[in-house]
Amino acid sequence: MVNTNRNKVIIIAGGVLILLLIGLTILLMAEKKANYELTQEFELEKEDLENQYTEFSKQYDELQLTVADDSLSRLLEQEQLKTQRLLEELRTVKSTNAREIRRLKKELSSLRKVMVGYINQIDSLNRLTNQQKEIIADVTRKFNDASRQISNLSEEKEELDKKVSLAAQLDASNINVLAANKRGRKARRVKDVKKFVINFTVNKNITAETGERTLYINITKPDNTILVKDAANTFTYENRELPYSIKKYIEYTGEAQEVTVYWEVEEYLYAGDYRVDIFAGGNLIGSQGFTLK
Repeated sequence: MVNTNRNKVIIIAGGVLILLLIGLTILLMAEKKANYELTQEFELEKEDLENQYTEFSKQYDELQLTVADDSLSRLLEQEQLKTQRLLEELRTVKSTNAREIRRLKKELSSLRKVMVGYINQIDSLNRLTNQQKEIIADVTRKFNDASRQISNLSEEKEELDKKVSLAAQLDASNINVLAANKRGRKARRVKDVKKFVINFTVNKNITAETGERTLYINITKPDNTILVKDAANTFTYENRELPYSIKKYIEYTGEAQEVTVYWEVEEYLYAGDYRVDIFAGGNLIGSQGFTLK
């Protein structure tokens, strides 16, 4: 009897546990679905805002065509630049950043009020001819439709991606090459060169990716051949494999960083114009020529 009761308790407890697990699974799936739907909603909301900002920028171009007053034209230009700046901010904001999306929505509302004011001013200034009235009416109609229109922004997004990519590239400056003799001093003649000491600065860039970065440095001779230690030492540049002279790893923090690399001369060098090229992330980030006599 005791065993029977015990078995019943075990069965009931197991059933309750299974129900709890099923309930928990259903809750987790519902939450996942809700998060996905919310993310999609944020994406659509951001895309709609981008469309509206883009349309506003176009409207300012058209408004300026109807304005003869230089002062008003400058004001319109300032508002257009502000619209373009906010559009660039919006395009770099993550769609899940609700706080920034709300802020940019408020900015859009302010832009709408400002544009209405300018349209009214232009309408007052350009009442003299029917042609000007038609232009203003057309601009006004386009403005009223701006919040409902969704245009294809694929080309503009592609161009923005290119600009963002360019902005995130590293850049090398202050490139200096010392052709040193065996004492580490500047060699007077090409036959005395035993080592190249190459110094340069990787410039500050807060938009560039931080962490370990790989730099490739090429030393090109007057005949356009590259000094290499091993023909197998290559890297990818513009969809092709290039040999490199020196490979250097740096820990990039986004701040300006001084870098020094060395090349031990083991080959025959002759007088003429040489060049140092520095590459990072598949891009040429700096070049400097020098002459050996």
